[in-house]
Amino acid sequence: MLRLSKLTDYATVILSFMAKEKYRVCAAMEIATATGIAVPTVSKILKALVNAKVLMSTRGAKGGYTLAREPEKISIAAIISALEGPIALTECSISKQACEQASGCGIRLNWHLINQTIHDALELVTLADLVRPVAVPEEIMIPVASLYK
Repeated sequence: MLRLSKLTDYATVILSFMAKEKYRVCAAMEIATATGIAVPTVSKILKALVNAKVLMSTRGAKGGYTLAREPEKISIAAIISALEGPIALTECSISKQACEQASGCGIRLNWHLINQTIHDALELVTLADLVRPVAVPEEIMIPVASLYK
């Protein structure tokens, strides 16, 4: 099963709150209160998002955090990468040296193709999409061919 960490899940909650307030500077305490996430956890996530240039921070009495770009320009892939590191389904998607079987593996390139397809799909979804109200469809189908346009 593919699963994101709790911190990444919390990051989407935090960023969703901030996207609705996109031009306002938000303090960590305010974000924690609004989202129900503990202040130390919020601070840890905010730091990671600043390091990844998803957020900007301002020091001082009126300081806090703002989105580094418009919500339409922040991809879900960027958010996941900020907290999880590179998006990779297998170790060989990141490094050839990470797997003992890499030299004799006949499917490594196929895993790379799958990994790239998932990454490309996550690049197409933005923070703006995440906060936009949407009717829940019965089934979501993403044709693989549409990702290679």
